[in-house]
Order: sequence, then C-alpha cells, then structure tokens
Amino acid sequence: PLLFFSPGRVNLIGEHTDYNGGYVFPCALSLGTYASVRKRNDSLIRFASANFPLRVSSDINNLVYDAEDGWANYMKGVAFQFKMANYEINGADILIEGNLPNGAGLSSSASIELLMGVILNTLFECNIDRREMAIMGRAAENDFVGMNCGVMDQYAVAMGKKDCALLLNCNKITHEYVPLRIDGYKLIISNTNVRHQLASSEYNIRRKESERALKFLKQKYDIQYLCQLAPEQFEADKNMIEDEVARRRAEHAIYENARVLEAVEALKKGNLKRFGVLMNLSHISLRDLYEVTGPELDAMAEEAWKITGVLGSRMTGGGFAGCTVSLVDINSVDEFIREVGKNYQRRTGLTPDFYLADIGDGAKQFFM
Repeated sequence: PLLFFSPGRVNLIGEHTDYNGGYVFPCALSLGTYASVRKRNDSLIRFASANFPLRVSSDINNLVYDAEDGWANYMKGVAFQFKMANYEINGADILIEGNLPNGAGLSSSASIELLMGVILNTLFECNIDRREMAIMGRAAENDFVGMNCGVMDQYAVAMGKKDCALLLNCNKITHEYVPLRIDGYKLIISNTNVRHQLASSEYNIRRKESERALKFLKQKYDIQYLCQLAPEQFEADKNMIEDEVARRRAEHAIYENARVLEAVEALKKGNLKRFGVLMNLSHISLRDLYEVTGPELDAMAEEAWKITGVLGSRMTGGGFAGCTVSLVDINSVDEFIREVGKNYQRRTGLTPDFYLADIGDGAKQFFM
C-alpha cells in the first residue's frame, strides 16, 4: 500500500475574514491524518478509519451525499470534483487514521479533503497543482457537503510549509510564506473539548449577516467584499448599514483584516509582544462584535491572559467551541497547562486538552 499524510491547520489571526475577501494567517500542523491506500481494478471506492467504526463503500461513477456516511462524505466530495473536472479516476481501498481532535476547529475536514486530493492525484497521475487541489477541496465542502466555508482551511493544508505561516489573500487566492520566528516561545493549542459543528452552527448565518452589511456599503463603494474597505472608510460610512447586527459583523471583518496585516509586519520585525496584543484584540472582537466565541472559548482565553508568560491568546477556527491558540514563553508552558487547565475546569466543569504545536508541511505522499 501507499502511505499519505495531510495536516490539520491552526489560524494564528484573521477569523471570518476569508469569505469576506480578506487576509488570513494560518499554518499547517504536524498533527493530521494518515492514509494507507491500495488501488483497485474496479470502480469501487472503500473507506475505513482506525478512529471510527464507520465503513463506507461507494461507486466512483455514482457519488452522492449520504448523511450516514459521516466523514467519508468529505472524501467522496473530492472524488466527485475530480469526476466533474473529467479526470480519469478509479476505485481504491482507503484506510485512514488521524491524531487531530475531531470537531476541535483544527480543520479535520480540510485535512481529509486534501488527503483525498493527494491520493487521487498520485494514484491516477492527474498532475493537479496544489492551489487547484485546495479549490477543489473547498468546492467539495461547499457543494457536496453543504458547508459554506471559505478557502483558508483547504489552502493551508495544501500549501503548508515547515516553520512558516501563510499570509493568504482570500480574494485573489495568492499567498506569501512568512517564517514563524518565535524563538523562546511555543504555540499551545487548547482544546475546550466542546465539539464545534460548524455546519449546524450559526456560521452560515454570520455569512448572511456579512452579505447584508456589504449590500448597504455597495450603495457608495464599488466593492465585492467587506475587507476591501479600510477601517477609516468604514468609520466614515458605517451608519449606511442600517441593520445594527450587520454593522457589528462588518466592523469585526474590516478591523480583523487590518489586524492580520499589522500582525504579519510585527512578526517580520520580531515584535512578538505586539503580535500577542493583536491576537488578544482579535478574540475580543470575535466575542463582542462577531459573537462566535461562547462561554468555553472565553473562559479558555481569559485564563490564558492571566498567565505572565502569555503574549497572546485567541479562539481559532470558526468558533462556538473548539480551540484557542496561545503564544507562550517556553519557561511558562508547564504553568500554562497546569493553571489554565485547572481554572478552565473549575469554570466549565470540562477537562481540556493541550497540544504543543509544531508547524509542518502540507499534504503529501508519506515515505517511511
């Protein structure tokens, strides 16, 4: 069998800016999903996982969404995109196993979408480039699964590079690699252990609210996305947005976009303190203006902010539950895990998990 690996991703700053045509700043993780794959001589594609009891079998020529197929729908959706684009693909047996916490907002769905993309691309010699594969992964999630996500997750998983984050322009779908120079600090991912199910959450509602704000602003500005406006323009004309909820959503998106660009500049100059401040401001905006945090994520961030060696901490991913990401002094890591863990448990009754994040490469064939 052939072996493959596809990472999860963490977004360092820039939440809910992707579908608003802005910038995001994700990186691929060393955690992710592995697959062992064997080509078949027929059109049957069989999925199994070492993590879940589910077994799914589908014909490559008749791929349809089935709620009972669970996680396999993401992989079927990618195969469907390959078929739609007239690539000649055939059957395979695919066994996956992952060490990403499921439903934690570290993009387990994009991880298996790009895993499938790399598998099909390799097995059937389709010669698709990574950027195109990311776009196909998003199409699988949007059109096959029905989750109206932006392109960030798939792009970060496809294009990840060791020890670098990606400054991704979600409007043009172009990126710049930025070395993640955080000597003396570690990224800690804190899992609230509240499952976030974006498809059934208010994610799609937030998109509609953003689109509503955009409609008001289009009366004056020739723009396609909220993030094409600068904060000063928004301040001058925010009262054009008659809907108060939509106005708050727009304020978050436009200021968050500016924070991403400032954070990247701070990182390039080695100003990690400012980077941390911007992470904190991002969380506060997501809490107060976009309203996607919830009590558990807020408790996790608030407890992190109390630790002296923490430069910044914020929710990461779509929100409502899932994980925070924190920039922590290497000498404070043990204290962070002990104190944040204890105080989070006291406040929520839940036991969190902590991961020290290493930044890895994008999806690829894996050689032992």
